[in-house]
Amino acid sequence: MLKYTEDHEWLRAEGDEIVVGITGHASEQLGDVVFIELPEEGREVEAGEEIVVIESVKAASDITAPVAGVITAVNSALADNPGDVNADPLAAWFFRVKPTDAGVMEGFLDEAAYNALIG
Repeated sequence: MLKYTEDHEWLRAEGDEIVVGITGHASEQLGDVVFIELPEEGREVEAGEEIVVIESVKAASDITAPVAGVITAVNSALADNPGDVNADPLAAWFFRVKPTDAGVMEGFLDEAAYNALIG
């Protein structure tokens, strides 16, 4: 089951990790994505810390860590093919994080709440 942040990230729990990407709404707002800089595996992050840089033909934006934890994997294919974010935002994950707090997913929006947020 997906959860969402107010910053237009989607989150999916897989075992003791959380997979993070951006929503279709965010992808549409950005336009054609041309560059993505991902965090290093093993990096410890705090919730709200800017850890991904994403640039499109319209704008540059930062993606923040939704939770505190350790980055366990990054989708390095996005560095070579940043447009995958536009083609399929739910498949184009950015990173996996092992959260410090195992129950952290409960604090995020469900699909209905996210759809209400974006109108």
